[in-house]
Amino acid sequence: MSEFRLPVRVYIEDTDAGGIVYYVNYFKYMERARSEWLRHHGLTQRELLDAGIQLVVHRLECRYAKPARLDDELSVSAVVASHGRCRMSFAQAVWRGGEPLCEAQIDIACLDAARLRPTAWPQALAAALNG
Repeated sequence: MSEFRLPVRVYIEDTDAGGIVYYVNYFKYMERARSEWLRHHGLTQRELLDAGIQLVVHRLECRYAKPARLDDELSVSAVVASHGRCRMSFAQAVWRGGEPLCEAQIDIACLDAARLRPTAWPQALAAALNG
């Protein structure tokens, strides 16, 4: 699948006292990019929850290279690196210009929201993954 990119601006609420993005906020940016990737493919988190489906982070691995700072214009990428019947792995990065600041591998599981057990991707999402 092709790379999805989401533009993000760093606001004061994203930073520490020194004006540097607090480390956990990179994960928030990546979550937003995955949510918008999903929307780009015709689904929303609300629609999935209404259908009894919940997407959860199962595992993540992250490497920080350089800090983002107050007022930076960033781009957050999301690419499906691999997928199975009820899981997918995203390769994600936060960029400033052409420079990667933070890179992560994030594994997502598809769960039956009532039982909290793995379940297959909804048909629309499975079609997008296999399309």
